[in-house]
Amino acid sequence: MPEIIVSRDGAIATIALHNPPKLNALTVSMWQALAREMEAASADETLRCVVLRGSGSDAFASGADIAEFAIARDTFEQGRVYHEETVHGALKAVAECRHPTVAMIHGPCVGGGLEIASQCDLRISAASGRFGVPINRLGFAIAYTELEALLPLVGRAVALEILVEGRVWNAEEAFAKGLLTRVVPDVKLEEETYAAACRIAEGAPLVARWHKQFIRRLTAKAPPLTEAERQENFAYFATEDYRIGYDAFLSKRRPKFVGR
Repeated sequence: MPEIIVSRDGAIATIALHNPPKLNALTVSMWQALAREMEAASADETLRCVVLRGSGSDAFASGADIAEFAIARDTFEQGRVYHEETVHGALKAVAECRHPTVAMIHGPCVGGGLEIASQCDLRISAASGRFGVPINRLGFAIAYTELEALLPLVGRAVALEILVEGRVWNAEEAFAKGLLTRVVPDVKLEEETYAAACRIAEGAPLVARWHKQFIRRLTAKAPPLTEAERQENFAYFATEDYRIGYDAFLSKRRPKFVGR
C-alpha cells in the first residue's frame, strides 16, 4: 500500500515516501499523509531534525502517480483542488516545519519528488540521484504554488531550463546548478545524511528555528496572484495537448503535440 512511514531515533525523525512498485510515486493519500506527518513533526518539541527520504534504495520519488489523474485531477476544478490544496498543503508543511529538514536522495527525484526535496533545508544526494520536472512531455504546466516552492531555490534561469527543456539531470549537474547541498557515493548516502542530522540535532534547537524564521522572512515574495492568473494556471485541462500527453504516458509512447 502506498503510504508515509515515520520512524524515530532519539531527536531525529525519518519520514519515508513509500510506494516501491512505482518508484515512490505520490498518490493523493500520500500527499495528504505527508502534510499531516510534517505538521505533527513540527509540533513535536522533542524533535530537532527531520530526514525525508524515499522508501528503499531505488528512488526518492518519481513524481505524482499519474495513473490517478483520470479520477483525481481530470477536470479544471479537480486540478485546482489537487494542486492548490493537496500538493501545496504538503509542500507548505515541509517548508514550514520548525525543525531543520534534510532530504536524503537516491535515484529519481523528479516532479513532485523534486518539489518536496526543494522545500527541505538540506538536500544530500547519492551519485545515483536524478532530477527534473519533465511535465512538458505530459502537456500540462506547473502550478503557481509549486513553482513558488522551486523558484527561490534555483532562480529564474535554472527554473526555465528545468521546465521548458524538460531534461532530467544527474546529481553532479544538479549540484553545480545549486539544487543540492552535496553529492556523496551511494554507499555513503545514509551515513552522510544522518551524520548531518546528528550535527543539526546537537546544535541549539531554538537557534535553528530562529535561523529558519529569519531566512524565510528575508526571502523575497511576489505580489499575490489575481483570480485570472489562478484560472489561467489550469487552462491546460481544456487543451488537446494535455489529453495527447496523458494518453501517451499511459500507453508508453512518445507524444505528438499539436499546439491546441
